[in-house]
Amino acid sequence: MKKVLYEELTPKEFLARLEQAPIAYVPLGTLEWHGEHLPLGSDGIQSQGFMIELAERVGGIVLPMLFLGPESYKIIDGKEYFHMDMSPTVGPEPRQMPGSAHRIGWNLFAQILENVISRLKRAGFKIIVAHGHGPSTGVMRSNLEKWSKKYDVQLFHCWRDDESDGLGIQTDHAAANETSLVMALRPDLVQMENLPQDLSIWPAAIHGKDPRVNASAELGSTAIDMQLERMTRILTEALQQIR
Repeated sequence: MKKVLYEELTPKEFLARLEQAPIAYVPLGTLEWHGEHLPLGSDGIQSQGFMIELAERVGGIVLPMLFLGPESYKIIDGKEYFHMDMSPTVGPEPRQMPGSAHRIGWNLFAQILENVISRLKRAGFKIIVAHGHGPSTGVMRSNLEKWSKKYDVQLFHCWRDDESDGLGIQTDHAAANETSLVMALRPDLVQMENLPQDLSIWPAAIHGKDPRVNASAELGSTAIDMQLERMTRILTEALQQIR
């Protein structure tokens, strides 16, 4: 394995990788309920794991994962409920799902992400890939053109226009796609036995295809391999444009 994590590089190693490929990868993680079967850091585990493999192939440097992200919320009887707390599958009443500690406001997150981009520009990066938690990636996607022009960098996320084939990178919530990705990247962290064995009972706050019958490490590996090929083409073209 190549040494690609920002925090592990010495200045000399940093400059060498920057010269080879001035690409920064920003994993947009959370600490958020991802069902009883997945770890609370699933968003960052998936995005950073994929980015490490991409950096080993294309070049560039992978940043530490963020754990704060934007989310819809409500205050009910003095308690703050995040989006997944209010899922119909949670029950008739909202419930604070254990471990979720990620939500910040949309504007604040946009400010944080823009500042990350500006700091990475200062450090010498010319291409930045930010991807992970759905709402966080959405903020990146909606600001691509504006921030790209403002900071004179090329910005990317990893979603395609059509993700209906189930082979994207983080296209559901703790369902078949995300579960398969974690199975492929960190199988030691997946505990499928924690989900209800009765398929007539839908697991709480899981959105997408039922992971109990649709998820597999093979599906996750297929998605990762396909997206590695796709993002390699995209980033190789981006590198050619700046050289």
